[in-house]
Amino acid sequence: MPYLFLAFAVLAETIGTTALQASQQFTRMVPTAITVVAYAAAFYLLGIALKYFPVGIAYAIWSGLGIVFIAVIGLAVFGQKLDLPAILGMGMILAGILVIHLFSNTSPH
Repeated sequence: MPYLFLAFAVLAETIGTTALQASQQFTRMVPTAITVVAYAAAFYLLGIALKYFPVGIAYAIWSGLGIVFIAVIGLAVFGQKLDLPAILGMGMILAGILVIHLFSNTSPH
């Protein structure tokens, strides 16, 4: 169950960041409203996840997955391309998340 709260926090953060880009610096009302609501939900859900995870672990997973998801959405929706060093760096972020999940005793299993 703790991972569910964290997963929904990542999803809400990803929606919020996508809407932030679409808001065009808060000049479009609907994406701006989505940004505010999604970030509020993300922080609320992250707060619940912090009952189960140490803050460093939760934030590493939350921000790391958010970075990767936003990069994919940036490419698919906004046409923002990444170069090889950016892709390799994001691969290392994912590898770090896997190491935490699979081998760390500070993460709930």
